[in-house]
Amino acid sequence: MTNRLDYNTAAPAGMKALGGVYGYVSQSGLPKALIDLVYLRVSLINGCAYCIDMHTRDLIKDGVSIDKIALVPVWHEAGELFSAQERAALRWAETVTKVAETAVPDAEFQAARAIFNERELADLTIAIGLMNTYNRLAISFRATPQAVKQRNG
Repeated sequence: MTNRLDYNTAAPAGMKALGGVYGYVSQSGLPKALIDLVYLRVSLINGCAYCIDMHTRDLIKDGVSIDKIALVPVWHEAGELFSAQERAALRWAETVTKVAETAVPDAEFQAARAIFNERELADLTIAIGLMNTYNRLAISFRATPQAVKQRNG
């Protein structure tokens, strides 16, 4: 896997702007591990190796167990391993990421709204949109995952 171009170098102002949104989400008050679980789920849906690698590493640093990380793709089958807030966030991440298929039904909104207040849900949706953007950059330009760099380095 080789990079097609370095988007950080090609569009530094754009990447800085995205970094500002990332910083906003980080300061939103949503738990860091929750955001990282959502980032991982979105990246899994989109098939972004670079981001899957990064967010798995972030979750490990957050102290999330490998067992839980491994079950993120099938969180809905993992019962109480994921909290009600985590399940709601992962469900919302899926329906928003698959917006072309789901059109984000009212029932999905109501389920998320039952767990998150207006600001939290807006911030969570910003985080989901941001990760979808990062996934599209990393996939389109073939960003190399850290695991590959370490193996080849």
